[in-house]
Amino acid sequence: MPDIGAQLWLLGPEIVLAVFAFGVILLDLVIKEKSVLAYLSIAAALFIMFTMFGRQGTAFGGMFLADGYGLFFNFIFLTSLCLSILVSLKYLPVERINFGEYYGLMLFATIGMMVMASAGDLIMVYLGLELMSLSVYVLAGFMRQSTRSNEAALKYFMLGAFASAFLLLGISFTYGLTGTTQISGVAQYIKDNGLAGNPVLAFTTILYVAAFGFKIAAVPFHMWAPDVYEGAPTPVTAFMSVGPKAAGFAVIGRVLTVALGPVSSEWTGLLIVLSILSMAVGNILAISQTNIKRMLAYSSIAHAGYALLGVIAGGPEGLASMMNYLLIYTFMNIGAFTVVTLLRTEGVKGEDLSDYEGLSKNHPLLSALMLLFMFSLTGIPPTAGFMGKFYLFVAAINAGYLWLTVIAVIMSAISAYFYLRVVMYMYMKEPGTVIPVQRSTAGRVALMFTGIAVLLIGVQPTGFIQMARSALAGFGI
Repeated sequence: MPDIGAQLWLLGPEIVLAVFAFGVILLDLVIKEKSVLAYLSIAAALFIMFTMFGRQGTAFGGMFLADGYGLFFNFIFLTSLCLSILVSLKYLPVERINFGEYYGLMLFATIGMMVMASAGDLIMVYLGLELMSLSVYVLAGFMRQSTRSNEAALKYFMLGAFASAFLLLGISFTYGLTGTTQISGVAQYIKDNGLAGNPVLAFTTILYVAAFGFKIAAVPFHMWAPDVYEGAPTPVTAFMSVGPKAAGFAVIGRVLTVALGPVSSEWTGLLIVLSILSMAVGNILAISQTNIKRMLAYSSIAHAGYALLGVIAGGPEGLASMMNYLLIYTFMNIGAFTVVTLLRTEGVKGEDLSDYEGLSKNHPLLSALMLLFMFSLTGIPPTAGFMGKFYLFVAAINAGYLWLTVIAVIMSAISAYFYLRVVMYMYMKEPGTVIPVQRSTAGRVALMFTGIAVLLIGVQPTGFIQMARSALAGFGI
């Protein structure tokens, strides 16, 4: 008989978050500081995770995998959750949406991401994806009085339904072809029966790439991103720009490189096309944006293209570089959105490029940190963004994709235009009206934490890439 207690302990972080998610919703009218429960859940989940480091385990017949790979992504999810909640504390009262359901939905979305990252079965992938997606759909439309927010939620839901349908259809074809939905079992069946070149398997692969391409906002599955990023509450935009994207890449690592690893030649070409299109479309369309949130949305599309280089390169080095890049992206992107959020006060949205005119004159520290995040997103040393791209490019070159790396470098150079344009507005234009900044201690803590992380990883990157490499021990590639 399996030890149920031991198996439940492997799901400890998810269980803790679920208990607190229900608690924060049920106690909404009783507890004034609802964020306290969210922080307690994050602390408890992190504690359980630390006790699990170095211990490999499976639960419920291999449907759930507690390994270093899943724990690494769980750290990304919890970090993005914690930072997004910090940024939300003053923002929610300004928008008059300070409800307990907000924190509950953030926790449920994070649980879905964690289930996706640790799924050992395609059914678990689908369950995690739906829990995450349904929560984020509601969060995107949380400003019920805003037509932009309503439109964002509707677009995200409608297009997300197609992605879910693609995934379910792919799972059904996989089961019909191999007789199993277990990720390791699918890989073994494909290998034993020589299914390379099978047309059904090729079609199934396309379905998976389409479903996961939507979650990471890769071209041509990116149509929802600009409108949803602009319409959603800014802390939610920060959260969804990092968490669901990282969850999508976590599943790509499980499904494509493990389950469909024996036929990697059939999906590598598809990912190369997605990577090139994402980098090109994201960077080129970002140039014309005057809304910061839309600009960062197209930037997010481009960064999905960069991260795909690690998956394309394959092997432990490629996956480790992808994981490291997503961790770095968490800090630099949420940091940029934190600046946008702190500029949101009564009567000022802080989303238009003109709001940043002469910002350095009135808010020098805020401007300096925004400059740091823009430099990092561009990939200028000595920031973390430079080191993240460096490891990705090295992995791609070592795998024989020098030409693809050259394209990525060119696209990074193009991105300098719209990132540094924000810096130019802050430092080289005279201020118009004085833009106030939220008096948010929590927001400033998030800003300083992300800023320090971006500099620390940029100066001392080896520890973080080594952590990603260690997380892949026993991954099966």
